[in-house]
Amino acid sequence: MTDYRFLKACKREAVDATPIWLMRQAGRYMTEYRTLRQSYGILDIIKTPELALEVTMQPINTFDFDAAIIFADILPPLEGMGLQLEFIKGEGPVIHNPVRTPADVERLATPDPREALWFTLDAIKLTRAELDKREIPLIGFSGAPFTLASYAIEGGSSKNKVHLKSMMFSEPEAWDSLMTKLAQVAGDYMLAQAEAGAQALQLFDSWVGELNPDDYRQYVQPYSKMALDIAKDAGVPLIHFGTNTNGMLEDIRDAGGDVIGVDWRIDIDVAAKRLGDNVAVQGNLDPVALYAPWDELKERAKKVLDRMDGRAGHIFNLGHGILPTTPVDNVKRLVDFVHEYTQ
Repeated sequence: MTDYRFLKACKREAVDATPIWLMRQAGRYMTEYRTLRQSYGILDIIKTPELALEVTMQPINTFDFDAAIIFADILPPLEGMGLQLEFIKGEGPVIHNPVRTPADVERLATPDPREALWFTLDAIKLTRAELDKREIPLIGFSGAPFTLASYAIEGGSSKNKVHLKSMMFSEPEAWDSLMTKLAQVAGDYMLAQAEAGAQALQLFDSWVGELNPDDYRQYVQPYSKMALDIAKDAGVPLIHFGTNTNGMLEDIRDAGGDVIGVDWRIDIDVAAKRLGDNVAVQGNLDPVALYAPWDELKERAKKVLDRMDGRAGHIFNLGHGILPTTPVDNVKRLVDFVHEYTQ
C-alpha cells in the first residue's frame, strides 16, 4: 500500500507535512454539488453509487486534500432498521415514525449492511478505484449510537433532546436494547465499509456534547465502545469525533479510536496533552474562520499548527463540518497553506 500521509498521521508516524481534510468537504459549498442537486435529491445521490462517486471526487478534483470521505449521510442506516427517513427542504432530516416506546425499540431490525446499505458500499468500491490512481486514501463513516438515537427518538434535529433523555432516564431496559442495536448496526456498517475498500473509518457523535460526563459514561460510552470494537476488526485507523466534548475528552478516548476529533472550543495543545501520546488528534479550526479575510484565516490556521508544534499524529481539520456558504477560494488557500507551512 502507498505510504499515505494521512494514514501515517493516524498511526502517529512522522510525516513530510501535516495532512488536511475537512468534514463535509464534499457538498453544499461547491458549485458542482449545487448544480447536481438541482436534478437530484440528497438521498438519490447517496443511493446511486455513480453519483456518490462523483460528489466524493468533486473536492478531490479541486483541492489538494490528503483524504477523501465517501459521500453519504449518517441516517440511512436507520431506514434499514425500519424508520421512515425524509430530507425536507428548510427543515433537514425527518423521521416520520420516531422511536418513543419499548415496543418501538423491539420492532427495530439490525439488518446486514451489505443488503441494507449496499449503495454506499458500492460507491466505496467505485471511489477506491478512482482514488488509487491519485494515491489518495478513502474514509468511510457511521453515526455513533447516541447521535443515531437522537434522530431516531426525536424524529429530527432537537435542541434539548427531551424525548431522548426521557427514555434514557426512565426506560433503562429499552435504552439498553436500542443502543445495543444501534451499536451493532454502526459497527457492522463500518466493518463492511472497510471490507469494501475504506482505508480509515470515522464515528460521528455530533450530539454527544449535550450530555454531562456521568451520563456519557453510563448511558453512551459502552455502546460507542461496542461499535468501535466491532469496527476494530477491519484493521484500519478509527477516528472518534464529537462536538462540545471538552468535559469528557478522556472518556471519549477511552471508548475507543486511534484518532480523537477535537472541536474549536479548546486549545488543541491542551486537548492533545489531556488525551495523551497513545492517540492522534484531529482538528480544530472553527468552521466560521473560513469566512474571514485570508490574512486572519491564515493566522488562525497557523495558531493551530503552532500549538501542535509538529507533534506526531496531528490531522488538520475543522472542529465540525464545513458550512454551505463557505468561500471556495479560502478552502484552497487553507489546504495549500497547511502543507507549505509544515513541510
